[in-house]
Amino acid sequence: MSVAAGTTPPGAPGERQAAQWVRQMFSDIAPRYDLLNHLLSFNIDRGWRKALLKRVTPVLQRHDARVLDLCCGTGDVLLDLQTMAVNPVLGADFCHPMLVTAAEKMRARQYAGTLFEADALELPLAANSLDAITIAFGFRNLVNYRAGLAEFARVLKPDGVLAILEFSHPPGFWLRTSYNFYSKAVLPLIGALISGSRAAYTYLPESVAKFPRAEELRVMFESADFVNARFELLTGGIAALHSGEKPRAATGLSAG
Repeated sequence: MSVAAGTTPPGAPGERQAAQWVRQMFSDIAPRYDLLNHLLSFNIDRGWRKALLKRVTPVLQRHDARVLDLCCGTGDVLLDLQTMAVNPVLGADFCHPMLVTAAEKMRARQYAGTLFEADALELPLAANSLDAITIAFGFRNLVNYRAGLAEFARVLKPDGVLAILEFSHPPGFWLRTSYNFYSKAVLPLIGALISGSRAAYTYLPESVAKFPRAEELRVMFESADFVNARFELLTGGIAALHSGEKPRAATGLSAG
């Protein structure tokens, strides 16, 4: 099985078209995104986010830390990070309606973090400027995974931490079979009824099926020169928490 270069939405022949499709898809489902996330995961996603938070808490509690929650969506993970952070956490996403919701949540909680709209493959940030990057269920939607890892390595400081929470592939037969049935038959039906977009909730499980397995993604981390690359399977492998650090001697990597 070859490792996918990036997400491949239906009818998108190239990376530019794929990015446009994904951006529009998330814009369409933004109003119901939070409700469906919790409903369709039976609230298990809250525990997954706690695992991500635990991984980066040592960085968040440093007085000089600069942390970015990338593909932040409506801001749930960003708010979790902020509860443990000494400094305001940055949040970025390329879908404007998602950022509008995130901003509303931050105002309600009186958090002062900075939000900005940006493509994860071309971050408007200086090299060696971040202490940590977190991504929760957004990396899978990048149109080029290797270019994304290279860009993250560019903006991270030496010793900077990359932590990616993403769906994965359960190794157990019964869980894998049940999960595949749920994601391919049940999830699109419920997603369509609540969000009005069957295409979105058909794409989401299909994107998981095409996504690299946990060990494959760990190897990709290493190929991008991240050290201590490792992963933890969550809920039997339905999700996985991946992490690695930028080498201390590194000064930035390029996608080439």
